[in-house]
Amino acid sequence: PARDPSVDQSGEHGPVWRLVHAAQRGDARAFGELYDRYVDSVYRYVLFRVGDRSWAEDLTSETFVRALRRISSVSYQGRDVGAWFMTIARNLVLDHVKSSRHRREVTTADISDTPGRTAGVTSGPEDEVIAAATNAELMRYVAMLNPDQQECIMLRFMQGLSVADTAAVMGRNEGDRKSVV
Repeated sequence: PARDPSVDQSGEHGPVWRLVHAAQRGDARAFGELYDRYVDSVYRYVLFRVGDRSWAEDLTSETFVRALRRISSVSYQGRDVGAWFMTIARNLVLDHVKSSRHRREVTTADISDTPGRTAGVTSGPEDEVIAAATNAELMRYVAMLNPDQQECIMLRFMQGLSVADTAAVMGRNEGDRKSVV
């Protein structure tokens, strides 16, 4: 029988899933490590979608509160657990959008100032101006896309999720995957 490459010799699905299993047994330190590993990407995703730092911080916090409450329900399904955190964040963002308490615009400055995000190494003020102009133009074109396409771009290229994880977070099945991603 073929060996599942995602399963290590101990029968686990890698170090992240060992943290998940420990958190499921009540290990707060393990959940803290999961938080540290995924908080920046969840925050960037939420900030991109809601365009407001305060809301992004609140929704990111709520993502991890809900994840902690539901940690016992998560199980390995061939994906990184980060997709599960992103799905929770996505649902919170959708609820936020439905509540009509937000702006639909995202400023390039908010995205560029996101902690942990680097647009590249620059050697001087000229390079910084060119990089900023390039990012602004790119964000202008992304803003012209429909919301599903914007979310797909965000998850795939700004968050670095795989095609499968992007499709899972967006609630798409195998047949839809390539049409969105």
